[in-house]
Amino acid sequence: MVATARARISELSTEEAIALIDDPDVVIVDIRDIRERQRSGAIPGSVHAPRGMIEFWVDPDSPYHKPVFAQPGKRYVFHCASGWRSALTVATLQDMGFAASHLRDGFTDWVNQGGPVEPVPAKD
Repeated sequence: MVATARARISELSTEEAIALIDDPDVVIVDIRDIRERQRSGAIPGSVHAPRGMIEFWVDPDSPYHKPVFAQPGKRYVFHCASGWRSALTVATLQDMGFAASHLRDGFTDWVNQGGPVEPVPAKD
């Protein structure tokens, strides 16, 4: 499934994604579980959107829609830990008519390549 998704979506290398970190027209979306984020940190300024809710948050007709996904002119880049969940997510969103790309090698490679990371505190 992941290979099929990757064959039809836009993928960014880690280097390309790091170069976009300060671009105000780019929204980086982290679909990892909150515990993953708390354990290993997050890309600064990224939006957290749990994988299980993403279709509902993106769909403007959903009662769970989030305005962050309705910003004209923004480029959306999704990521998970290794690029598998984000590939499937972007393929699904593409089927819904939502334009997005994903970080091909995920947050793990982001860290390995020296991309900036900020801590995510545990919430009480």
